[in-house]
Amino acid sequence: MRIVDSAGVTDAGRKRRRNEDSFVREPPLFAVADGMGGAQAGEVASRLAAAAFREFHDADELGPEARVAAIIQEASRRIYERAKSDAQASGMGTTITAALVAGPSVAVGHVGDSRAYRLRQGHLEQLTDDHSLVADLVRSGRITAEEADTHPQRSVITRALGTDADVDVDTFMVDAEPGDLFMICSDGLTTMVDDTAMLDIIGRSGTLEQTSKALVKAANRAGGEDNVTVVLFTLEAEEELEQTAVTTPNGQGETDLEDTLAGLEAPALRTAVPAAVLDREETPEMDESTAEWGPALEAPATEPKRPAPKTRSSWRRRVFWSVLGIAFVLGVVGAAFWALSRANFIGADADGNVVVYQGVPWDLGGGINLYRARYVSRLRAVQLTAPERNALFDHHLVSYDQARAELTRYEAEGAP
Repeated sequence: MRIVDSAGVTDAGRKRRRNEDSFVREPPLFAVADGMGGAQAGEVASRLAAAAFREFHDADELGPEARVAAIIQEASRRIYERAKSDAQASGMGTTITAALVAGPSVAVGHVGDSRAYRLRQGHLEQLTDDHSLVADLVRSGRITAEEADTHPQRSVITRALGTDADVDVDTFMVDAEPGDLFMICSDGLTTMVDDTAMLDIIGRSGTLEQTSKALVKAANRAGGEDNVTVVLFTLEAEEELEQTAVTTPNGQGETDLEDTLAGLEAPALRTAVPAAVLDREETPEMDESTAEWGPALEAPATEPKRPAPKTRSSWRRRVFWSVLGIAFVLGVVGAAFWALSRANFIGADADGNVVVYQGVPWDLGGGINLYRARYVSRLRAVQLTAPERNALFDHHLVSYDQARAELTRYEAEGAP
């Protein structure tokens, strides 16, 4: 198998000022890193990981799967050492999802919630499992996949490079066939664009460069809440490459990029007036005496009766129910404000820090949340074991003092 074409693009998105994603596109090696950490630490972490993939060659003689694992371990070691020596980079980390093309197979290495996909014969298959809190909850049956999409802690990852000297890496081999397209992407794409929409965009775009930009544009159009990175590559059999000219992935020639991206806009709606609908002025007036009332029905000869005026008791009932409805709404609003001011729960923020939140763990969509951070701990979610995360992040509503007391013992054991 040989790599026919590849492309990579990254974008800060609509909500973030900095881009903490990095990617590697050095055939036969590809990778995406999504950094995390305060200040610019996430950007530093992802760049250190990308640099390890470009610079580390001590594992070149190993088998494909072992080679990918060794590079990821080296990347994690570099980030960990930098975080120990630089106070501003303390607590930084990054996800990593990598692919190495090796003959008829592709070696995949994975840590975090970035993803690898394979498109084969019109079917888009997710190859990696997310290392995230909501993914653990879905796998254990505690929440559904639909609930995971709006879960307040959906950005919390349970594994990352750089948080410890060593990291647990998922590695595996997948088979490759002629025509396969592989995609590696950060969660900035997958949280904004579902698999069905991604498949549609890939199917109707032209070159891989155009496809990657179209995917990023779709994520930004859906809200662009995070940095977005996409890396694509396609494979063909070597003998086919020798016998046929290389074409674009969908068999078509090059198309103008601007035209392709512009084509993603929703087409203008066109409406047509049915021929049977005539303008009121063109409709002939019907004779009152011969209007079509039906074969056994004649036009009323007398003026219809006017409805009886509403009684005073009817008016009073309307006022009563209106006042009752307003009182109910005010009661609900008052209860919500009371809950927001008294209730607290423990979760984690986008950078992976454990946080005590004030309010209730509800997201209303559009960036509207019914909670706010009240205390940010130096303890990170990735430092907790899976049972500890399940116990701590159960979203049980408690007082602020109770939440701090529960968190203190974990901080004493695991915070740096």
